[in-house]
Amino acid sequence: MALPRPAPAALPDGLIADSPRRADHAYVTLVSNPAYLPGAEALLRSLRLTGTKADLVVLHRGLSEADLARLRPHGPRLIAADLLPTSAAFDQAHARDALHARAAFTKGGKPDFHTPLDNFIKLRLWQVDYDACVFIDADAIVLRGVDKLFQFPEFCAAPNVYDGLDGFHRMNSGVFTARPDRATFEGMLDRLDRPGAFWRRTDQSFLQEVYPDWQGLSIHHNLLQYVWLHMPQLFSWDQVRILHFQYEKPWQDHDKAQRLAPLIGLWRDIAAGRPMPDLSALPGPGA
Repeated sequence: MALPRPAPAALPDGLIADSPRRADHAYVTLVSNPAYLPGAEALLRSLRLTGTKADLVVLHRGLSEADLARLRPHGPRLIAADLLPTSAAFDQAHARDALHARAAFTKGGKPDFHTPLDNFIKLRLWQVDYDACVFIDADAIVLRGVDKLFQFPEFCAAPNVYDGLDGFHRMNSGVFTARPDRATFEGMLDRLDRPGAFWRRTDQSFLQEVYPDWQGLSIHHNLLQYVWLHMPQLFSWDQVRILHFQYEKPWQDHDKAQRLAPLIGLWRDIAAGRPMPDLSALPGPGA
């Protein structure tokens, strides 16, 4: 007979947790579309394989009970998260078609299920009831333990490096450290939605402005899959800790799948529940 679930925990407006926290720090991801469920499942499996004792948290929106049932076997704390209370003008500017018309993605293909406005839900991480958090996008997998990141200050992120050295000057918000705080969250809301506001890469552009001194994580803590294609000299299985499938997703059929086959094969092994392979035995770029 199934045991009753704990009573939902009290959190600030816009968040509803299905259970109390179990630790004082957490890995947090966001799933605002059922199409990202395969990614979230693989991420949760990969984190379990590292042996972490931190809470695993999924901020979610737009998921059915059947969708949530797919996540529960992995033991996450599920926190329902609303869209931010932004203006109609802000929402229109950051709707998919409007944003892509003004800031088209030219270096890779965003999937049809990409919903830019939902990206700002990430900011609700500053509302959760933890002392320290590490955010990881649901299209990433963790290959080695990274609990040391809970000791890093706010705000640390890795550069957006995948096709040129200029990426070292830009942040990628697929992995970052944060210290939840109500005042910080409210300050972000005040700054986010101002007349004429347009954040070209949504949360990523906004967070880089809020935290101009974001440096702190190596590329190996958020290694973007296009490094394999465009900058193979930077790719090392001996060093990579978090592998991030930016642009095309490993659960999709896409035109780069053959060139990224070793990375996709690794993701699929983890998604299927297999143990972490010997990374040093995997082929390198061009092998």
